[in-house]
Amino acid sequence: MERVLLRNTESPHSADIHEYIKGGGYISLHKAFEMKPFDVIDEVRRSGLRGRGGAGFPTGMKWSFAVADPQTPKYLICNADEGEPGTFKDRGILEKNPHLLIEGMVISAYAIEAAWGYIYLRGEYPRAKDVLLSAIKQAYEKNYLGDNILGKGVGFHLHVHCGAGAYICGEETALIESLEGKRGQPRIKPPFPVNEGFSLKPTIINNVETLANIPCIIEIGGDAYSKIGSPECPGPKLYSVSGHVKRPGVYELPMGVTLREIIYTHCGGILGDKKLKAVIPGGISTPVLTPDKIDCPMDFRNLPRVGSLLGSGAVIAFDETVDMVNVCLRITKFFEHESCGKCTPCREGVGWMRAIIERICGGAGRNGDLDHLMEVSSNILGKTFCPLGDSAATVVQSYLGNFRHEFEEKIKNR
Repeated sequence: MERVLLRNTESPHSADIHEYIKGGGYISLHKAFEMKPFDVIDEVRRSGLRGRGGAGFPTGMKWSFAVADPQTPKYLICNADEGEPGTFKDRGILEKNPHLLIEGMVISAYAIEAAWGYIYLRGEYPRAKDVLLSAIKQAYEKNYLGDNILGKGVGFHLHVHCGAGAYICGEETALIESLEGKRGQPRIKPPFPVNEGFSLKPTIINNVETLANIPCIIEIGGDAYSKIGSPECPGPKLYSVSGHVKRPGVYELPMGVTLREIIYTHCGGILGDKKLKAVIPGGISTPVLTPDKIDCPMDFRNLPRVGSLLGSGAVIAFDETVDMVNVCLRITKFFEHESCGKCTPCREGVGWMRAIIERICGGAGRNGDLDHLMEVSSNILGKTFCPLGDSAATVVQSYLGNFRHEFEEKIKNR
């Protein structure tokens, strides 16, 4: 497949606006300005683009909700808080193709009639911050940002806001709270950000990869875009692959490619030609899969059918030597550390799960620990303000379901 999101990124000057324009950049913006805002939204709706941040919500539909709200002003926020372990797909766009993101944001802002936009950037991406600030400055100089973009009477101003390392701020309402200068904790929903977001005004929050797809949709048209990849979940997708594979990295492939193809064709198989023991398909917040499930297409529709989720598309492979109980412990420790503490089931429950698993790993496991672990995780599910607690509980249940024998052996053998 021809590169769309990572096009021209092999050039050492790919982040420069002149290089971007030479490769066809900002043509889609000119085209979008010849359309009415409603027609841009309709093109995105017909493309079938679904959010690439993890939820997979139809982008065109999300935009239409904000436009239908009569309140003004409206805001556009790019979620660049890529904080989940194993996820590094957006970094390539931020550092090597920033003008693709900027062009996508200007088109999106035109469609939803937003005059102000923010890129909420992960604090641990200092190079990306420098690249974005430079690219935004160039875009202002070339009149692709400002009060009267390309002389069309369209105004859009863009700013970069750096987070401080809180994983929870990847959740859209916690991100808004942080952007407003408050503690990064999720809000109760409804109301949703499309109606009451930043400054309690209609706000669209899209992931970096989602917004980077917009210029392509305008360039080739929604119908042509919908024919790329999976019919139910069309378009190109960035997969960040790590763990025990021979060629880790970020791969741009059609949505719906199988896990087997990603691991064995594009990544060259497992290191040392060992056996694959398990694979996380979409970042550590998604349930783990066993090797018999890797022929599943990697999209929002098919992965739930085999017990997992696409999430961010962060694939982590484990070979036959890995202790999966220890993996479960490491992930649970992460969620405990990153819990914002707002709701009791997550604040207390994730800590309890960590304590039980840690005791098992330390050789002090007890009979009944696994039943207790399932009980605690079940009491977290569906009772938290945001998906962090649900993710922690679901992940623990997936490791228990797929590798219960390893937990039992640790308890038995101490």
